[in-house]
Amino acid sequence: MSSLGLTALIFGSMLALMAIRVPIAVSMFSAGTIGYLVQTGWLPFANFLNTQAFARFASYDLSVIPLFILMGHFATKGGISKSLFEFAAAVMGRFKGGLAMASLLACAAFGAISGSSVATAATITGVALPEMRRHGYSGRIATGTLAAGGTLGIQLPPSIVLVIYAILTEQNISKLFAAAILPGLIAMVGYMVAVAIYVRAVPGHAPEVEDAPPPLTLRSLLGVLPIAVIFALVFGGIYGGFFTPTEGAAVGAASTFLTALGKGEMSLAKFRDCFYGTAVSAAMIFLIFLGADLMNAALALTQVPNQLAAVVGGWGLSPLVVVVAILLFYVLLGAVMDELSMLLLTIPIFFPIIIGLDFGMPRESVAIWFGIMVLMTVGFGLIAPPVGLNVYIVNGLAKDVPMGETYRGVLPFLVSDVLRTLLFLFFPIIPLWLVGFIR
Repeated sequence: MSSLGLTALIFGSMLALMAIRVPIAVSMFSAGTIGYLVQTGWLPFANFLNTQAFARFASYDLSVIPLFILMGHFATKGGISKSLFEFAAAVMGRFKGGLAMASLLACAAFGAISGSSVATAATITGVALPEMRRHGYSGRIATGTLAAGGTLGIQLPPSIVLVIYAILTEQNISKLFAAAILPGLIAMVGYMVAVAIYVRAVPGHAPEVEDAPPPLTLRSLLGVLPIAVIFALVFGGIYGGFFTPTEGAAVGAASTFLTALGKGEMSLAKFRDCFYGTAVSAAMIFLIFLGADLMNAALALTQVPNQLAAVVGGWGLSPLVVVVAILLFYVLLGAVMDELSMLLLTIPIFFPIIIGLDFGMPRESVAIWFGIMVLMTVGFGLIAPPVGLNVYIVNGLAKDVPMGETYRGVLPFLVSDVLRTLLFLFFPIIPLWLVGFIR
């Protein structure tokens, strides 16, 4: 069988298994197994499994993933989301569309200590959605805002997506986190501008004047102080050189637990649920790692990824054209796969192509900038039709809002995503600016 035929067999097997709802990790593992066995036979395959599983899971760098996930669970169960929304509502509630903007602020702040899009969307929706509906916001703008706001959970550090990208490409996690800060803040501001424009251009989706906006009190200010302290402690410690990202994740998890304990929100049952949820999420990610490793090893044996890199390099295309083509592919792939699976499957193929192109920047800068571009596109896939995982999560919590209304609600935010992606595509200095301060 030819190399292209084997590649088609591997990808076809994976897609067929996914189509019948086989878990993505199992689909990747099974497709990789078929491709590896066809090319090498049983003994090399068994030897690969014997060494690769230990080599992958014994990596110290992987420990940062469950620690940041645990930090997010402590934040979710610890009542932190309510304090964030109350403070944001007090600050923004006086403006038209203010509660929607407050939800975005709360999503950004919660994402900065959870690193998860799903957790951010689900947690802030539980707090903000009833308040927005009570104040007269339509189901369209309320659910659309919360679905889009959930993506801020991965666009701001500590993003699990960036951690995995750093591990796959052997880049500095601290520098990737620094590169994500400014784009994440721009994303938040862009979403708030989208809300302000939408509620004025399309009347009837938000109250004209906010009725009795919540007051900014000392209590609401003190409610967000622990979150600010946790963020400063974790990232100040990482960028100040006091500890590594993995140690910072441990400090963040412990600090978030103590905060939840101090608020009186952490019961024994919730504590147990946090560790159980972390174990489930980490196990899912690690199994996808193993499945992707096997599938990528099978693809590497076909030599097609190397041939593809050589072919693309020989076309003489502009590097930006290649990046745009890859990002468009990610948009399409986001219709059938989750963000972690996309990264684990495609980065080993696309990253060598990108690094081999001349962008007029150092290789490390190219790697970091490309990571941010991929992150922007992954966020796009979380709310874009026909899947949009965040849309399903938020709409599932808003029982009275039709799915079509939620998809209409995310359209202004998709426009903001496109504009922001183009900005970073043509001006890579924006995400790379803060990286220059990291040594």
